[in-house]
Amino acid sequence: NGNWAGYLMSHPLDNDNTDNSFRLNNTVKYASNNYGGFTFGGLYGFSNQAGGFANNRAYSLGAQYAAGPLTVAAAYMQINNPGGTTVGSLATNDTNFVASRERVWGGGVNYTIGSAATLGLVYSHTDLNNATGSVYVGNFANTASSLKFDNVEANFKYQFAKNLFAGAMYTYTMGHFNSTAGDSKPKWNQFGLMVDYNLSTRTDVYVQGMYQHVSNVSASAAPLNGAFIPGADAPSSTQNQFVSRVALRHAF
Repeated sequence: NGNWAGYLMSHPLDNDNTDNSFRLNNTVKYASNNYGGFTFGGLYGFSNQAGGFANNRAYSLGAQYAAGPLTVAAAYMQINNPGGTTVGSLATNDTNFVASRERVWGGGVNYTIGSAATLGLVYSHTDLNNATGSVYVGNFANTASSLKFDNVEANFKYQFAKNLFAGAMYTYTMGHFNSTAGDSKPKWNQFGLMVDYNLSTRTDVYVQGMYQHVSNVSASAAPLNGAFIPGADAPSSTQNQFVSRVALRHAF
């Protein structure tokens, strides 16, 4: 979703922030030069709080290697008390989860086949402590002392012509919601399709479809027991949701 598809095809609740649900404030960042295809970088977000050096601070590291048809990348991020203050690295009104700590790590591989096809594989892991809610679905019925997501994604894009491509993706996400009310292990299956046609260098028309199914649900993990695709008007009242979009886009 961070490449050709957009936020409809992000992972459940954009739990790993691959769709940039939030941005970091008070941050310094370093990005390296390209050393034979290898690049790396890091950032540090200050808490901006006197006497609370670690409260709502963030840090992240990432690296990428690209050579010929192959691109490999990995990254790690940690945020202490995300959304806990208005002045820290991740402000209250900009966080994806409210928790005492959020850690995300993952990696991905892209491989280009010939001149038209690209196959991508992604794995990411999100680990939250004392999570009380999500910006997408609201407050949890119970505080999760531990909330984890494991996302495994495969995607494929084919460039039929210079101005026409089609893409497909599948994501399997395993969740683990642990609270005093019980232990829940919801699972998400997601399928997405997209076709994009460029009318000119700045204007294109595209159609998208996204389906999500949640299984192995438990009332203790509500509202995670209902389907919700970021970009939909509201969470589904069932374990299934489908969203479609037809759009004309012009870049200024």
